[in-house]
Amino acid sequence: MTELELLGPRASGEALGTAVLKAVAEDFQVDEVLDIPLSGQGEHLWLWVEKRDLNTEEAARRLARAAGVPVRTISYAGLKDRQALTRQWFSLHLPGKADPDLSRAEDDTLRVLKQVRHSRKLQRGAHSANGFTLRLTGLTAEHAAIDARLEQLKQCGVPNYFGAQRFGHAGGNVHDAQDWAARQALPEQRNVRSRLLSAGRSYLFNQVLAARVADGTWQRAQVGDLLAFTDSRSFFAAGEQECSDPRLAILDLHPTGPLWGEGDAPGAGAPQALESAIAARHPALCQWLARAGMDHERRILRLPIGRLTWHYPEPDILQLEFVLPAGCFATVVVRELVDLVPVGQTDSPCVF
Repeated sequence: MTELELLGPRASGEALGTAVLKAVAEDFQVDEVLDIPLSGQGEHLWLWVEKRDLNTEEAARRLARAAGVPVRTISYAGLKDRQALTRQWFSLHLPGKADPDLSRAEDDTLRVLKQVRHSRKLQRGAHSANGFTLRLTGLTAEHAAIDARLEQLKQCGVPNYFGAQRFGHAGGNVHDAQDWAARQALPEQRNVRSRLLSAGRSYLFNQVLAARVADGTWQRAQVGDLLAFTDSRSFFAAGEQECSDPRLAILDLHPTGPLWGEGDAPGAGAPQALESAIAARHPALCQWLARAGMDHERRILRLPIGRLTWHYPEPDILQLEFVLPAGCFATVVVRELVDLVPVGQTDSPCVF
């Protein structure tokens, strides 16, 4: 599968040039934003961890080995990219135990920056946002055009696609999900099952969003839409009055798309008709997600970019800094600017 098939069309126009992302880990930095006051006491040890070129699950395993506890007692809010420099929270359940020596877990790829006791474990999805610092190197694009496009994105946001990394190389996770769905069976391994279910519903969501980007309705509410605020998982139906809500214009309120699962969404009108049409193209996949016990949820179609700033450390380097809600992908912001190419393939001269 191509990126266009997995995500959908850009909303801002053609790519303005090319660049490399993640030439080194420091080019993709992520800081978890967690708005939870820690008490300083309790049977859970919370760790603020910096990892480089290391995925979250492997970091959890290393922390568990160093602490001498089962990996199931390690919790984290969300998965972070492997090929990156990331800082995120973990928690260890240590009832009646002293703080362990975690130095055995540390090396050039993992450092424990802070540790604090708390009364509760860290829950999945507990973080409110992620802060990103991205360096695009080997940039071949006019600075003026990039600046104008970024001003547009700051005002309008970007389509809230699930990024290509959700789907594996060439969409392999989607192919695997479709194979299991055709048999209406589930993998026995929990991590594989979770990965494929997530890929399947993410792919269907992107199909709906792609259709609304194509017809221009991703940015505006329609009667029958289900609306949600940026930081809320609840939603409500849009009538004529709700479609004129001023909070839509300031990127606080958004139309949503489906994350397929059990139950019918209470949408109506043109939005519901579109979602039903997408479901009709993928009946086995939709049925598979429902039978797996996934709940029907909603995801905002439009992604507001918080605190977006940028500068050019070198003529062929663009550095971006911004904040996105949890569960959203920085790569879909970059995608509205340039095409990404592998390291070593930017041999065209820069244009300023």
